Amino acid sequence: MQALTVYRLFAADAERTLADISRRPQVSREVEYYHEKIADIDSAEELVSDTRIMNFIMRAYGMEELSYAKALVRKVLEEGIDDTDALANRMTDTRFRELATDFNFARYGDITTTFERTRSGVIDKYLVQTMEIDAGNQNDGARLAMYFQRKAEGIDGAYDILADPALLQVVQTIFQLPAEMSYQSIEAQADMITRRLDIEDLSDPAKVDELIERFLPMWDLANEQSVAVPPLISGTGTITSFSVDLLASLQNFKKF
Repeated sequence: MQALTVYRLFAADAERTLADISRRPQVSREVEYYHEKIADIDSAEELVSDTRIMNFIMRAYGMEELSYAKALVRKVLEEGIDDTDALANRMTDTRFRELATDFNFARYGDITTTFERTRSGVIDKYLVQTMEIDAGNQNDGARLAMYFQRKAEGIDGAYDILADPALLQVVQTIFQLPAEMSYQSIEAQADMITRRLDIEDLSDPAKVDELIERFLPMWDLANEQSVAVPPLISGTGTITSFSVDLLASLQNFKKF
């Protein structure tokens, strides 16, 4: 299924989709376990020692692939973000800073898990990530679009985009920037982005929607796999096939 179609299916009624996800037996069990256990966790060591809690949090912050890295996560959480030399501040992966900001054991110690952001806030993140994963299972472009929409308002400049591979992929697709740009200096890459994208637009939901509407059909066109539909015969007698979703994408494509 095309990214444009998948995105619209999920975005049409996100609240209902999230409610449906929360009622899934496996999801509801993990949410209930997290809700019951998180209040009793007083340190980063205790957090990473509980595998279910660790896995839950890693999914919530889009870091499921790093669920095994308990020692690394413990160090990030114990150092927090207040010290400029803290590990989270030195890492290019901004997800670690977001995690350390919410679970700032260095600053709050044993009351870190008493705040709403580490309780219901993490549960909300978990459900949203699960929804985005579901979308990605149907089309990676749809998941990228949902992620871009969620993160757009917090983007302060081109370097934030360059530090996040998913955001960069969306921007490269929209503005047809080559992957080879990564061979240039970081300053040159940032300049390529800022000359094409007004960062202030990312704080305007309507303009973000416009960017997503531009991204989705371009993603579909770049990743199109032809599917047989009633064939079209060209004037030369050549049989050409197009997918139904591609035709829909082309009809909805807006030139910017």
